[in-house]
Amino acid sequence: MAERSTAAVDVADNSGDEPLTAKADAASTDGTAETQDAESVTSTDAVSGRDGSAAAPASPDMHSGHKLARRYRLEECVTRLDGFSSWRAVDEKLRRAVGVHLLPADHPRARSVLAAARSSALLGDPRFVQVLDAVEEGNLVYVVHEWLPDATELTALLAAGPMDAHDAYQLVSQISQAMAAAHREGLAHLRLTPGAVLRSSTGQYRIRGLAVNAALRGITADQPLRTDTEAIGALLYAALTRRWPYESDAYGLSGLPKDLGLIPPDQVRAGVHRGLSELAMRALANDGATASRQEQPCTTPDELAKAVAAMPRILPPEPAFTAPPEYQRTTYQQGTYGRPSARPSSATQPVIAVPPPPLQSRTGKALKWAVSALLIAALGLGSWQLAETVLDRDNDSGDPTPTQTTDDGDNNNAVAPSKPLTVVGARDYDPLADGSEKPATIKNIYDGDKNSYWSTDGYYSAGFGGLKKGVGVVLDLGEVQQVGTVDVSFLGGSTSVELRTTEDSSVPQMPDGFTKVAQGSGTNVSLKPDKQVKARYLLVWLTKLPLSDGGNYRGKISDIKVTS
Repeated sequence: MAERSTAAVDVADNSGDEPLTAKADAASTDGTAETQDAESVTSTDAVSGRDGSAAAPASPDMHSGHKLARRYRLEECVTRLDGFSSWRAVDEKLRRAVGVHLLPADHPRARSVLAAARSSALLGDPRFVQVLDAVEEGNLVYVVHEWLPDATELTALLAAGPMDAHDAYQLVSQISQAMAAAHREGLAHLRLTPGAVLRSSTGQYRIRGLAVNAALRGITADQPLRTDTEAIGALLYAALTRRWPYESDAYGLSGLPKDLGLIPPDQVRAGVHRGLSELAMRALANDGATASRQEQPCTTPDELAKAVAAMPRILPPEPAFTAPPEYQRTTYQQGTYGRPSARPSSATQPVIAVPPPPLQSRTGKALKWAVSALLIAALGLGSWQLAETVLDRDNDSGDPTPTQTTDDGDNNNAVAPSKPLTVVGARDYDPLADGSEKPATIKNIYDGDKNSYWSTDGYYSAGFGGLKKGVGVVLDLGEVQQVGTVDVSFLGGSTSVELRTTEDSSVPQMPDGFTKVAQGSGTNVSLKPDKQVKARYLLVWLTKLPLSDGGNYRGKISDIKVTS
């Protein structure tokens, strides 16, 4: 439950530009720089209020560990800006991560934020990050929303390079359809930036901050339909070119060269799909100039969605197959058989009969058979004589030497062979955070099936995002037994792990209550104590996680075997 993912930060856009058509006199950046500098803002905007009103009240003085409604425990402050703050939190009632926006009840935008959040919650469209709660409590107003640690921001996707035609097609298709549905319910986004679009591990795009992000910043627009349509066009433009379609740099993307104006994506980068390039130009505000075909501009998300549907479907790229290695000839095939002649044959040159290789003629074959028969006969005769000599020696050796045995038939000096130990139970072990780490799949680590696995939550770094020092699973052997080796199989990459044991009759509350007896790293780690160890409870303690799909770090244990 202690995930840390930039994909779940509701207001961090890594941007510094003005928002599209809305031009938000009152808009501010959503980026990481805000998080670092928001507390030291001294500009005139911060003093007078970004929306032209009186100075906004200071952001509520909250800290990690504070609880709202005796349920939402604040974990980490993500943004502190314009009198409001955004947090990663934990819903202790449902044991899940959530996001929270906080602002004073007397904030000039408090009422509009509550209204926007409640309207967005009523939409209930799964293509949007859902608002879970919107509450005014005492002198605070807070909005609780979903937290998606496994999703990836469009900002991060574009940092790796432009999208291919199929991915860009899916982006504009899903986003335009979702925003068309929102506008039919009277809801506008007005802050649709690369940081507000997330892609899940299944390829589904989701939009966060519907109506709420704009309300937090006091952003309004005379033409909300046109504003959101232009924003979708800018997202498509950035996906095709990895450039922001204006002169200023924004969201980690370079702007267009100055004095060139808005040029089509296929003139910015070679290989851009022509139909998608024209579609981006139709959605952007460019005084009616679209592309060479001079199509009518799209002024609403619904018009843009219909234009996407009218395009020929763009299929995903064919998978690339590696060519098989070139056939290697054996030593026997190194001759000219089966190979083309190095020089072209000439009708004027006489045909010269090539003699067969040595031992390939009829006489050579007969000679080989004769030599083989002689060797077989010699081997048979030698073996017979050797066997007769050994039998004679055994007959002349006299009485056999008796074998000495003890009365109880046991050798006290023999080392007991190792045997597998049965794991009678297991549990997740996360005492340094919220006490739970994916308990539903814990049985997969000892079910004998290497295709099933238990995984940790996703984290921002290999060291658990700095939130804790480790997490693990506790194995119960049923009774105190001799432990020889614990073999752990991981999926997803090299993982650092420690083996800790205890002879106590109960599981220690903290990892320091166990004794560390072995450590290692890799995908198949054999943990063997340096000396004999007896224990009932074994702690497999993960200390460093590999990078997994989606940009998060998580550990995956597919199998654990214990031997004495």
